[in-house]
Amino acid sequence: MFTPQGPTFRELTVQALSSVERGYDLLAPKFDHTPFRTPARVLDAITETLRPLGPFGSGLDVCCGTGAGLRTLRPLCHGQVTGVDLSAGMLAAAREADPAAHWVRADARALPFAGAFDLAVSFGAFGHFLPSERPGLFAQVHAALRPGGVFAFPLGAPPPPRSPLYWTLLGFDVAMRVRNALWRPPFVMYYRTFPLQGVREDLARAGFAVELLPMEEFGRRPDGSPRWRLVVARRRPGRRTLGPRR
Repeated sequence: MFTPQGPTFRELTVQALSSVERGYDLLAPKFDHTPFRTPARVLDAITETLRPLGPFGSGLDVCCGTGAGLRTLRPLCHGQVTGVDLSAGMLAAAREADPAAHWVRADARALPFAGAFDLAVSFGAFGHFLPSERPGLFAQVHAALRPGGVFAFPLGAPPPPRSPLYWTLLGFDVAMRVRNALWRPPFVMYYRTFPLQGVREDLARAGFAVELLPMEEFGRRPDGSPRWRLVVARRRPGRRTLGPRR
């Protein structure tokens, strides 16, 4: 949970009433002291799951925040690693922690790259995109990769309706929808808008061949399915990027 060095309740409230970009600018100095930073255990498990698919050349962390994803990219990539994020505050914190990496401020829905990377990853950012934005987002990542390049991200199994987590996430999403209906600017952050089936369809439409790899370190559910999967989407050679559906 939050450490004593993390944000106060008041600071979190101010962030939640801001835009996504401004909210993360405000949170950036204390972000690494919150539970929102992707844990090292998750990053290391993804590194080991991806290792047999490498080595890779250059790597990209999409919506990099303060740069936690470089813990995955650096052991796998022998070329330049780059982080891209919309928040100048988050990038400033990332740059201070790792000045050797390349940090770029840009919207993930309009990435300033073309065929530049062999591996792209993203952690914990997809809730900031509405389902209607997902095809365009995937098309942007597809365009940023070289033919044969890989886009990888973890995806947890949805909690069953009988679990407290199911109702916690549902309650958060409902509260966020009410907030966005009553307050401007909107703060887009939802936990239940990234279902596996829809994600696979949108990745395929963008020109990716999709594979699901179990992350065995996190165990399996009672039905035998993995608790966490790594979605591995490979850009098909010669496949052009398709735009989002109208």
